Amino acid sequence: MLEKEAYVAFNLTERIGSVKVAELAGRCGGVAEAYARYPDKISRAGGPVDVEREFALARKYGMEILTPADDAYPEMLRDIPGRPLAIYVKGDVKALSRPSVSIVGTRRATPYGLDQAYRISRDLASAGWCIVSGLAVGIDARAHRGALDASGITVGVLGSALDEFYPDENRELAREIVAKGGAVISEFPFGRQPDQQTFPQRNHVVAGLSRGVVAVEAAIKSGTLITTGIAAEIGRTVMAVPGRVDARGSAGCLALIRDGARLVRNARDVEDELSFLCPQSAAQKRKLFPERREEKEPEARASVPAPKFSVEESIVMRHVDENGVTLDSLVEKTGLAASTVNSTCMGLRVKGRLRFLPGNRVAVPSR
Repeated sequence: MLEKEAYVAFNLTERIGSVKVAELAGRCGGVAEAYARYPDKISRAGGPVDVEREFALARKYGMEILTPADDAYPEMLRDIPGRPLAIYVKGDVKALSRPSVSIVGTRRATPYGLDQAYRISRDLASAGWCIVSGLAVGIDARAHRGALDASGITVGVLGSALDEFYPDENRELAREIVAKGGAVISEFPFGRQPDQQTFPQRNHVVAGLSRGVVAVEAAIKSGTLITTGIAAEIGRTVMAVPGRVDARGSAGCLALIRDGARLVRNARDVEDELSFLCPQSAAQKRKLFPERREEKEPEARASVPAPKFSVEESIVMRHVDENGVTLDSLVEKTGLAASTVNSTCMGLRVKGRLRFLPGNRVAVPSR
């Protein structure tokens, strides 16, 4: 069995994920050998694992299956914890490797939220960003529409298998995404219907594919905040669009901003935060953001701008590396109050500058 086939086989197997697979592969000398030795080859459907059927269905539906064994597997997903063992792709696989921004939000969106999602997505797509979202009704669908209307590229991530498409009302939108150079993807094998487990997994991919996540309207308890939480944990930048302070649908976004997420008013704010990851010509920037003053000698700018930290954040960041340090140690080293260290680290986590580790430790994201 080839490594690619072994990844797909593990993805079909009950009660095992990418973390366990990586552990087994490390012990056995590879994924194929790990699967050969794995004793519980029972599929989620309850029968034997049938890899050949999975590839046959992919050919039948005109889809491609990507695994970490493939060069085309997105680099943004390759090194994150819990990476998908397989990605089923309908459309252009190259879309998954474009510099991307995820725009996510509630299904019960207000006209204000729908307008903001559309406008930000449209302008970012015009500037060359791929827009990633979950193809749900509401904010997600509006973000995809904004990218399409700008003749841009967008990727929809399903919370079901591609042959069990959900929600049905966005099926035509998905076809348009594929027809215009984007992709619709899923990590779930053929036949997997959506359930309470599939949507958080979908959110993990939405966060992982992007350089940053923009939340547009979300309640405190919502899939959107699950996505932004995952984004912060894996080192992605978290941004949020503010809304009415008395609106339930804005409570999640306001909480994110309170905790340190970048406040986003328009695509320019997102571009300012992430533009070093997707270089644009001066002409493109003037076209998208004509109100911005032209800078002298734009070519001389540093390729990666220095992070904008507060005094407390700068003090904390001096004592944190990729190996991690405990919060108690930070209190001792920085001389700051424990409450200040805790709130500062939480804000840096939301910004994607720190990640939290077991043992009450924090570290800078691995690059």
